[in-house]
Amino acid sequence: MQYDASGAAPSRGRLIFLMGPSGSGKDSLIDAARAQLAAHGVEVARRVITRSAEARGEAAEGVSVERFEGMREAGEFALSWEANGLRYAIPAHVEHWLAGGRSVLVNGSRGYLPEARRLYPDLLAVGLSVSPATLRQRLLARGRESAWEIEQRLARSAGMAAYDAAVHVLDNSASLTDSVEALMRLLREQGIVGQAE
Repeated sequence: MQYDASGAAPSRGRLIFLMGPSGSGKDSLIDAARAQLAAHGVEVARRVITRSAEARGEAAEGVSVERFEGMREAGEFALSWEANGLRYAIPAHVEHWLAGGRSVLVNGSRGYLPEARRLYPDLLAVGLSVSPATLRQRLLARGRESAWEIEQRLARSAGMAAYDAAVHVLDNSASLTDSVEALMRLLREQGIVGQAE
């Protein structure tokens, strides 16, 4: 639940929109923080992606492009976007969580942030940063792309503008423990989770 200054839970939760370049560790951070988030009533949305269920990566629901479009037309998504040749969506049931006072963490996309802000004006934008050397190492380790594709991705990432001033940036170059602590500290500062006991 999100808490106000009086300690009372308001009627609506807040969307936490996590972003970062591919390989920055979004999935690892989410998995490492999942238990603490759940203990504070924060839900983690499972994305729908047009990638096969056998593909390595996050525990998303893999669907065909045709199924994805059918789901979108049926209103089954709260958010949906395209990036890196794939289609991504956040299921509409996050609306029930938010309406019930539970904040929701979503694995988002920087390119989709303006639209996400339009739909959820009070969202908390969180951007992961990671050193180029660490990013290269992580991309190589996950084995999804060739060395040439990784260098192209790194060049694109280096050329992207920095996050805007309204994005809270967390450095995810070091240990996951440090990153989880930084995330939970930010959520406490924002009143999304209660103070540590």
